[in-house]
Amino acid sequence: MTVQQVHVRKDELTNAALVEVDNGELASGAVRLEIESFSVTANNITYAVVGDGFGYWNFFPAPEGSGIVPMWGHAKVAQSNSEDFAVGERVYGYLPMATHLDVIPGNVSAGSFIDTTDYRQPMSPVYNQYSRLAADPEHDASKEAERMIYGPLFKTGFIIDYFMRNNQWFGAEQVILTSASSKTAMGLASVAQQNSPNVKRVGLTSPGNVEFVESTGLYDKVCSYDEVAMLSLLPAVVVDFAGNAGLLAKIHEHFSDALKYSCLVGATHIEERGEGGMRADRGLPGPKPTLFFAPDHFVSFFKEHDPADGGAMIAKTWHGFLGAVDGSVKIEKHSGLEAARTTYLEMVGGHVDPAKGIVIEP
Repeated sequence: MTVQQVHVRKDELTNAALVEVDNGELASGAVRLEIESFSVTANNITYAVVGDGFGYWNFFPAPEGSGIVPMWGHAKVAQSNSEDFAVGERVYGYLPMATHLDVIPGNVSAGSFIDTTDYRQPMSPVYNQYSRLAADPEHDASKEAERMIYGPLFKTGFIIDYFMRNNQWFGAEQVILTSASSKTAMGLASVAQQNSPNVKRVGLTSPGNVEFVESTGLYDKVCSYDEVAMLSLLPAVVVDFAGNAGLLAKIHEHFSDALKYSCLVGATHIEERGEGGMRADRGLPGPKPTLFFAPDHFVSFFKEHDPADGGAMIAKTWHGFLGAVDGSVKIEKHSGLEAARTTYLEMVGGHVDPAKGIVIEP
């Protein structure tokens, strides 16, 4: 069977090609998923930027030197060699920028399964779990687009707040969020608003996005990047979603010892991340920037809370977040995998309006 995929050059992220490949015969016990929809967000750009360091390129094989950027979305069973799955069943989870994906289900329950395909096993199990929509308590047919656009990003925000609260926010009275228009930053701001109301939320964004960020109501204060020197010197933590080394240096230099923790999460401004990327230690004043890898924190979270209790904690803040952002992002749907390729390239170039949520239907 011939399927379409988008292959990205690992050493040149602006080089992406739409290709056709032979998917071969479906293996015994395997299920072939036809991808119905996925979102393209800044989160996917981060997967590409740190793909080699964190194994994101390893989830979906591609020719040497190329990779397939992972997406979050919905799919339906197109062919099944598993007695547990019938053609037509719908699932939600980690998908390639492609039209189809073969999985080998394991740990099958009414509500979920794990892809046990051999090449995926070295990576975090968080990415290998799929929800079966017919018995998925998070699924809302009217909010499928919102789940794809916000869901994974929101959960990263949730687990950052959980980590910070477990550490009493390192004694900080405010949290500085860069790339405040990004959906991950909005997720953290919402969860902190709900669970950590005594910590002031300060959003930093580009001048052109200030009005949009203010309109969300998620931040106590919104400033443009050129106003860092005007920020209050109350004890602070910074959560850097932008990956802009120059901006992070300005924040460290402004706060110095008043900065209690420096958390590196994403890389929405990849052209300015600097040599060494998010891992760089530049001898900045204040705490050493520390990379935050959400899947590892979720593994710890679910060791502390069983799936039902942990899921309920996430769901409570998720519904609060949906209420807060309702109407703040206009959802756009585009058909065809070529639309995914062009949208990805626009995002790499930083040319996508944060007030838009883009869904691709391959």
